[in-house]
Amino acid sequence: MVDAFAKAIQDPAFLFAILVGVSIFATLVTFLMPMLSGAGLKSRMKSVALERDQIRSRERARLASESDNRRKNAGGSLRMTERQGVRQFVERLDLQRALADEKTLSALRMAGFRGQNALNIFLAARFGLPFVTLGLAVFYIFGLGGLADKSTLIRLVACFAGAYVGFYLPNLYVRNVASKRKQSIQEAWPDALDLMLICVESGMSIEAAFKKVSEEIGVQSGDLAEELVLTNAELSFLPERRQAYDNLAIRTGLETVKSVVQALVQSERYGTSIGSALRVLSDESREMRLMAAEKKAAALPPKLTVPMILFLLPVLFCVILGPAVIQIQQQGGIFGPATTKK
Repeated sequence: MVDAFAKAIQDPAFLFAILVGVSIFATLVTFLMPMLSGAGLKSRMKSVALERDQIRSRERARLASESDNRRKNAGGSLRMTERQGVRQFVERLDLQRALADEKTLSALRMAGFRGQNALNIFLAARFGLPFVTLGLAVFYIFGLGGLADKSTLIRLVACFAGAYVGFYLPNLYVRNVASKRKQSIQEAWPDALDLMLICVESGMSIEAAFKKVSEEIGVQSGDLAEELVLTNAELSFLPERRQAYDNLAIRTGLETVKSVVQALVQSERYGTSIGSALRVLSDESREMRLMAAEKKAAALPPKLTVPMILFLLPVLFCVILGPAVIQIQQQGGIFGPATTKK
């Protein structure tokens, strides 16, 4: 088996066939990846469009309730939604009051989970996962005999530690998704500012600029395209435009976005030029991204020291000193007299 495999590797025709297959696979991936990414972008834009419809319905319901105080608590048709199992479970146990606060809602928005449905699923997961992990820990420790050499108290503590891990897992997942989302927005934000600056200086309004930039930047960062589309919808339906800008800064959680939001708010309040402010902020964001790249590059030598000592230097010493050691052994040096052939 090994000999046949070695002969196949040494066969030039076999190697040529492998290279042809790899090149065909790379070609197919190159042509299909843009199509798949475009389909994903369309689905994400569709979800944001649903969010825009929800904003429109909510604002219309709010205006209707303000105009008619008698129907304020009646729950009009625009706000009437069918209760599902998760929502009924959360409302029955009042989990939102016990497990959710402003930090939780802000973390969900930063992770891209919007709406009451996402909050209900998060709360149900925080309530149910501790029981699941506790059951798995009890089954492993007392059923399968795990930690058999430990005392009963330590085994019970390990079971409750498993329950705590289950309670913390939803927060860890949301934090991880939010971190990846912030990184994606941070990388695409300077390019988005450049496109926004071009749109504004060409005479487009800020709403049209947001819409155009979301269409162009979606290939690079779908998360940023979602935020821009949602901000455009909020600018159209919210009573105060500043609230829409503030929501964009809260959902992204980035200082560069907050500075742009402040510039947009001040330009609308005092009538200053948006183009000049966007130009300065675009240059600053690009400089910050360049500084971050230089910081990572400067941190590479200390990080590479330990891998070089452990993996590269022993191999280098073997390559350099190996022939010398063999020659000394053959000449009967420090390793004893050389063996003579009879």
